[in-house]
Amino acid sequence: MPRKFIRRYLPDHHRVRSHKHLRIFGERLHDPNLWHLNRRSATGAFAVGLFFAFVPVPLQMIFAAAAAILLRVNLPLSVALVWITNPLTIPPIFYFCYKVGTWLLGAPLHPVEFELSVEWFKAELDIIWLPLLVGSLVVGTIAAAAGAGLIRLLWRLHLIQHLKARRRRRALREAQQRTELPPK
Repeated sequence: MPRKFIRRYLPDHHRVRSHKHLRIFGERLHDPNLWHLNRRSATGAFAVGLFFAFVPVPLQMIFAAAAAILLRVNLPLSVALVWITNPLTIPPIFYFCYKVGTWLLGAPLHPVEFELSVEWFKAELDIIWLPLLVGSLVVGTIAAAAGAGLIRLLWRLHLIQHLKARRRRRALREAQQRTELPPK
């Protein structure tokens, strides 16, 4: 993947360092490896960000940031990818994870009728927590592996294309130089 393309969509590292929820990491945020964008850091960041996007916990960004710091992968990319699950996408994604969990555990699918209340949340969570957690971990692991593999492949293809273009330019320059030289 081209660095310029990815950097265009990443937040500024000063903005990320000053984020109120990420201040708990203190001086660890000043590690330059967390801000470099190369094949290894992008691949790891995609794996971390996609995994934690599917984990049904509040403050997923903090967990993704902690894992990025621990694994020394690109922090802004890890944190940004967590936003795949946002208020609009959480219901279908977590329902899919719940269905995967029930399928893996062989549990019956519990019909869920949503009601915005604390009592509903406590009652439903007692019933669906295990299939949701199992499904989320499995789907998150698969998404992390697939995302990391895809980024690694795209980065490699971009690099091969870049090297071929450089060879073509070099061959063209050499051909032009041969035609410009007067014969001896």
